[in-house]
Amino acid sequence: MEQLTQFAPYILMFVVIYFFMIRPQQKRAKNEKEFESTLKVGDKIITKSGLHGKVSELADTTVVVETMSGKLKMERSAISMEMSAALNKK
Repeated sequence: MEQLTQFAPYILMFVVIYFFMIRPQQKRAKNEKEFESTLKVGDKIITKSGLHGKVSELADTTVVVETMSGKLKMERSAISMEMSAALNKK
């Protein structure tokens, strides 16, 4: 019993870290994957680096974005879910 009380603070710390750090990050990653899979041609997007554009082509892991200066091919993961959602709310 004494060993259990000795390890209780460590167990409690792990549980707190899991619920405040690990689990929200997993949920966010799941939401971003879902966002990437629901992209469609014609969607207005903003990349994580700040480029604005419109989706013109889609592939499995890449997307072609039409900007004012031309077309750019990039990874789907480079598109910001939060900034794109804010852009589409306007």
